[in-house]
Amino acid sequence: MIHVIAILQTKPGMRDAVLEAVEANLAAVRAEDGCIAYGPAIDFEGSSDKLGPDTFVVVEQWESPEALKAHAASPHMAAFGARVKDMLVSRAIHVLTPC
Repeated sequence: MIHVIAILQTKPGMRDAVLEAVEANLAAVRAEDGCIAYGPAIDFEGSSDKLGPDTFVVVEQWESPEALKAHAASPHMAAFGARVKDMLVSRAIHVLTPC
């Protein structure tokens, strides 16, 4: 199993629109072979160390690197990328292995 933490920073005021696109894509992603968990997360209200109002993460778990690679190449992820590309400032994908 591998873990993925994707950190997405949107242009000011665009986070909700990008999160709507993520939500619209959730069913397709979660139905992919090898997807264990996939979901967006924002700052916890009581947290003292915040990502900020224009940043969120997608927390993912995949059965294998091959499943993640297939996910990245899927048509619905290409459509998602095209839909949000003009709304993003940056995107960092951290692929991790349990220790």
